Amino acid sequence: MGNRTVRQYLRRLTGALAALLALAQPGAAQAWGYYGHQTTGRIALANVEPSTRAAIARLIAHNRELGTPDCQIRDLASAATWPDCLRSESWRWGYTFAWHYQTEPVGEPYDARKNCSGGACVSAQIERNQRILADESLPANVRLEALAFMVHFAGDIHMPLHSGDNDDRGGNSIDTTYGIAPGFNLHSVWDSALAERAISGATPPLVRRYSAAESAALAGGGPADWGRESWELAGRFVYPNALGRPLAAGEASPEEATLTQEAIVAAVPVAERRITQAGLRIAELLDAAFAPGPLPQPTAALAR
Repeated sequence: MGNRTVRQYLRRLTGALAALLALAQPGAAQAWGYYGHQTTGRIALANVEPSTRAAIARLIAHNRELGTPDCQIRDLASAATWPDCLRSESWRWGYTFAWHYQTEPVGEPYDARKNCSGGACVSAQIERNQRILADESLPANVRLEALAFMVHFAGDIHMPLHSGDNDDRGGNSIDTTYGIAPGFNLHSVWDSALAERAISGATPPLVRRYSAAESAALAGGGPADWGRESWELAGRFVYPNALGRPLAAGEASPEEATLTQEAIVAAVPVAERRITQAGLRIAELLDAAFAPGPLPQPTAALAR
C-alpha cells in the first residue's frame, strides 16, 4: 500500500470516527454541542451567588413536573442541554426550535430586531425566559423550564454561526475538513471539535471561580450586544479562518473548506473566549433573575 493510499485510508477512517463520535453525543449538532453547553452551565454555577445556587437547586427539585422523562434536569449543566434534548419530541416542542438562533448576513449591517418575528429568536427568548424565571408568582415547573431555556440560549448566542451567516445556513452548507478529518460542516466544526479542544486544552481550566477583574473584562452587556459580537466574529474571523482569506463583498460561500492545523490553532482561543463569556454572562443572568426587586424588563432594542 503506497503512502498516498495510506493517507487516503486514514482520512476516511478519521472522518468515520468523527461522525460516530458526533452521533454519540446528544445535541452535538447544536451550538457548542453537548460538552460545550454543559461547560457553560458549570462555569455559571461556579460564579453565581450562594443564594442563587440555592434557588436553582430548589427549582431543579421540580424536574418531574416538566413532563419530560427522557430529558431530565438534574443540575445546571443538564439544564443547559435540556432544550436540545427536546428535539427528539418535535411534535411537542417544535415551536421552540427557531429560538436557538438569529442569523444575520455578514455582508449587511447588523440589526438586533431583524429575523425575530413575534420574538421567535435567540436574543428575545433569553430576555423572555429570564423574565419568566424571575417571576415568583409562576409555578415552579414553569420557572424551571424558563431557566433551562435561558441558560441554553445564552450559550447559543455566543456561538458565532448562530448570529453570522452568508446564505449558507450558518455554515451548515459548507462541507468542511477539520485538519485531516473530513465529514464535518463549518457549523459543526465550531459546535463540537473546536469547542471540545478549547475546553479540554484550557489552562487554567475554564470551569472555575473567576476574579472580579476577569469577570469585568469578559462579561457584561445584554443579548443584543452578544449577538452583535458573534455576528462580527463570523464575518471578521470564522469565514476568513475557514477560507484562508476574507470574503469578498457579495461573494457566495464555497461548497467546501478546510481548516488547516494553523487555522485550528488560531481558532481555539476564539472558541475558548466565547464559551467563557457565555458561562459568566449566564451567571449574571441568573443572579439578576433571583435578586429581589423589580422583574427584568426587555431592552429598548428588543422590546416587541
